[in-house]
Amino acid sequence: MEQIITGNFNSDIRYPMEDSGNIVQRCPENPILTAKDTPYSCNSIFNPAAVMYGEETILVFRVENKVGFSALGLARSKDGVHFEIYPEPILLPSTEEPFARYEVYGLSDPRVSKIGEAYYLVYAAYSELGVHPVVARTYDFISFERISLIAEPDNRNVVLFPELINGEYVRLDRPMGEINTAPGIWISYSPDLVYWGKHQFVMGPRPVHWDCNKIGPGAPPIKTERGWLEIYHGVRKTVAGDIYRLGCVLLDLNDPARIIGRAMPYILSPEEPYERSGDVGNVVFAGGAVLDDYGETIRIYYGASDQCVCLATARVDDLISLCVNNVR
Repeated sequence: MEQIITGNFNSDIRYPMEDSGNIVQRCPENPILTAKDTPYSCNSIFNPAAVMYGEETILVFRVENKVGFSALGLARSKDGVHFEIYPEPILLPSTEEPFARYEVYGLSDPRVSKIGEAYYLVYAAYSELGVHPVVARTYDFISFERISLIAEPDNRNVVLFPELINGEYVRLDRPMGEINTAPGIWISYSPDLVYWGKHQFVMGPRPVHWDCNKIGPGAPPIKTERGWLEIYHGVRKTVAGDIYRLGCVLLDLNDPARIIGRAMPYILSPEEPYERSGDVGNVVFAGGAVLDDYGETIRIYYGASDQCVCLATARVDDLISLCVNNVR
């Protein structure tokens, strides 16, 4: 269960020894995708999901057109840095019920998880009824089968674990509500991706910290020998506006509702011009992360300022160490 620091000031806890600023390295070619790279109407391209598809890296991203509506686009790459964007969006708001009424205002913030031979795409659907997460299935990233709305409004930032745990599908999400003024991360379980239950609270914002106002899942969890490594986003409100940063937490392999360690410092904060200035400034927002062939390095794909797509890398062991050694 998440704990809040209380009692006397402790410099060993408040000022961790690890310098998290050196752990995550930005790609020198950032931003790796912008609106200028998109071969169709595009005001901004951001918040990508990422997954390996054979030898290629696939990104599924939110693309907002010049009218103001959002759909999902796709890009693929041989090296994980230089991407080619499909000539048109891969998923538009549905025109068929029961999904049409829930997607009429657009789609956003996708995540992709490979489970077995299938790839599952989870995205946020918008309508006058609120924000609903939808899950769809694909095998080739050409045709998609919508499976179900998996939560009532308002709920966002749904990520699926990339394998069944104890025979069940597992998801992390960030439900929101009138009383829930500081949204946190919850976990749920399902036998079939349609019916969900056994909901549990996992962790929430931490007073005074960089993630003190709200948090939400980022990339689908990465399986390591030490636990499930989750890259999440946290928000701190300032007089100048919200600041979105990235952090990490390690969850138990067999009981992912249990926290093994949660890093105190953030791992990535808006610093570069493309992260500080855009449609929504001071935002880094990860939606996808993939491991290299040896499982040692993680590539984190993130949206910057709701404007462009960027890439950063880190050693998995460094992120795990940050979680385990700075556990509040």
